[in-house]
Amino acid sequence: MAIDGLIILDTAGRPIIQSGFRSSSSAYPLLHIEALNNALSKASRPSDVDPVLYVSSLELDTPSACCHVKHGDLRLLCPVSGDVNPLYVFAFLQTFIDILREYFGQISAETLKDNFDVVYQLLEETLDASGHPSTTYPNALRDIVLPPSLLQKVLSVAGVTGLANQSSNQHPFASPIPWRKTGVRYNANEVFFDLLEELRAVVNKNGIAAMSQVWGTVHANSRLSGTPDLLLSFAGSQTLTDCSFHPCVRLQRWTRDKQLSFVPPDGQFTLMSYRYQPAGTHAIAIPFTVKASVVIDESKGTFDVIVTSRLTTRTIEKMTVDWFLGETASGASCAASNSSSWTFDSRARTLRWEMKNITPSSSFNLRGHFATTNKVPRPARGFRIKFEVLQHTFSSLKVDQLKLTGEMYKPYKGVRGRSMGDVEWRW
Repeated sequence: MAIDGLIILDTAGRPIIQSGFRSSSSAYPLLHIEALNNALSKASRPSDVDPVLYVSSLELDTPSACCHVKHGDLRLLCPVSGDVNPLYVFAFLQTFIDILREYFGQISAETLKDNFDVVYQLLEETLDASGHPSTTYPNALRDIVLPPSLLQKVLSVAGVTGLANQSSNQHPFASPIPWRKTGVRYNANEVFFDLLEELRAVVNKNGIAAMSQVWGTVHANSRLSGTPDLLLSFAGSQTLTDCSFHPCVRLQRWTRDKQLSFVPPDGQFTLMSYRYQPAGTHAIAIPFTVKASVVIDESKGTFDVIVTSRLTTRTIEKMTVDWFLGETASGASCAASNSSSWTFDSRARTLRWEMKNITPSSSFNLRGHFATTNKVPRPARGFRIKFEVLQHTFSSLKVDQLKLTGEMYKPYKGVRGRSMGDVEWRW
């Protein structure tokens, strides 16, 4: 069995566009749209709705399921029947979202409505009649579905659509490499690599990490002429595990030498994803410390929170500390140091403390009190802290060398790193 189709809904739950659903009745997609809208209306928060919903059919012996994801102001859903792995469906949904971003940049309901013809062609090409993903490489899709442009629309309105095709390749799938077009040419040959790592951790009240993991992604932007064959070497690649790769990567070379050998797609793509595993039993160091003093009284609470950077050469940026004060919290009054700011969301009952830049070894302080309508306040027993550190990676992974064969030029190589964090710090 496979995916029955794809439906895109707006913020009001109305369908913008959907697959043909040729093998099912016209009521079949409507049942799944209604099931999702009913679940959203009954849930207190949209995030409480299960990503896979059971859908009872008009026929008792043929139930189905609805897999759905939210992206911006849109919600994409796939009705599925039979024995289908939901992860297979969600992987297709994420791939289709990436294709839409590749074509339109920022995705919104208005964008899809303005480019309805292009979106429908993408639906037809990415999911075949049997419900299996077909052509999902953006470079291959551009040969058969032209990206929208002002010139193309003007020529189409004028009735001279033949002139709107500016593609140098007149034959779809002419390239022997599915993810790369033929005849690519650039005046300046350059390739850029972004090493993005995210720390996810839970820290107990003694400042000891109960759980910490680092997940990383290597994003690439290739602007290379011809058909270059690249060999990328890393310093520190032995600490990477649970790796996944773009289809262009030759797996045998990575298994043998921990090097990436590949012919890159043209433009932006995700080269690999990984998990950082420190050698031995060493835990991943949290780049800051939190000291919190919380006193709970009748119908109120007082607190004093200090955040101190452990870094000596880098600045922690865009740090936010969110603290849920309980369902009955009615307000808060705080004093923040070093030009940091705080807000209280009365709807979410959450106190947010924002620090734009925490310089090396510096400290920030937030003190104040909050009130509740209940005699016994029940705030969350932990803070959720998010942050960024530029030009820094937790794994210390670095691009060591880039070799190019198959072409005569020497490319420019650009590399930068960035770290993010999502930490629950308990008090």
